[in-house]
Amino acid sequence: MEIEQTIFTIITYSGDAKNLFMKAIKLARENDFELARSCLEQAEAKLDQAHQRQAQLIQLESAGQKIEPTVLLVHGQDHLMTAMLMKDMAEEFIKLYSRLNSV
Repeated sequence: MEIEQTIFTIITYSGDAKNLFMKAIKLARENDFELARSCLEQAEAKLDQAHQRQAQLIQLESAGQKIEPTVLLVHGQDHLMTAMLMKDMAEEFIKLYSRLNSV
């Protein structure tokens, strides 16, 4: 797979994951915890796909292929890291909303 295409795939999967994590937070705020957890699972699957593509790039570089640090690559990494942060935040918000709902 071409490097640029791999980067765009990272951006796509990461963006999808971030959107699903945000949807999960909104659903938890609305006390729909079952659907919020379902969104979490879907988002984690997207995040896993992004990680797999990132791993492909790392393997290429480890095998000696030079990966140029382009703005596109940095953008892809930014999307991935933001999605990873959103995962942590979504999990915490869902726990918080669940706890508030039980009071």
